[in-house]
Amino acid sequence: MRTIAIAISMTLFAAAAVAQQAPAQKLYTSASDVQGMIAKAKAERKDQPTIAQNLLRNAPYNVNLEYRGSVGPAAVHEKEVEVFYVVDGSGTLVTGGKLKDEKRNNADNLGGTGIEGGNSREIAKGDFFFVPANTPHWFSKINGTLVLMSLHGPANAMMH
Repeated sequence: MRTIAIAISMTLFAAAAVAQQAPAQKLYTSASDVQGMIAKAKAERKDQPTIAQNLLRNAPYNVNLEYRGSVGPAAVHEKEVEVFYVVDGSGTLVTGGKLKDEKRNNADNLGGTGIEGGNSREIAKGDFFFVPANTPHWFSKINGTLVLMSLHGPANAMMH
């Protein structure tokens, strides 16, 4: 009887853990949902430079809505490419160059306080841009706010 009780407890615990995980796929987000996400990010943002919320998910791809209210850290994604679309706002994007004060954030990403060198480009609503894997990138200037859609995917899958 005790074995059955333990098995039931373990099954319930596992089911609760699975229920708390994010769904494996999210294939649709409406325009009104996006506007709600922007409003939520605007209301919840305090001192953090960026609030990111998931728009779509279908492994190995992930699409986020990024609400940027101030300049944040620079980044290098070693195994991931990013495609950005500017939903609203404007700023300055720097790509290339070398990370300042480089540090390892995790197994696949580096961060820094900015970029030395690199190429600066003004970006604004409606612009698209691609950041290949292993490319330093940084939003060095935010004019008010910058709202982006970012598609993340594995470098090897997007190269073909």
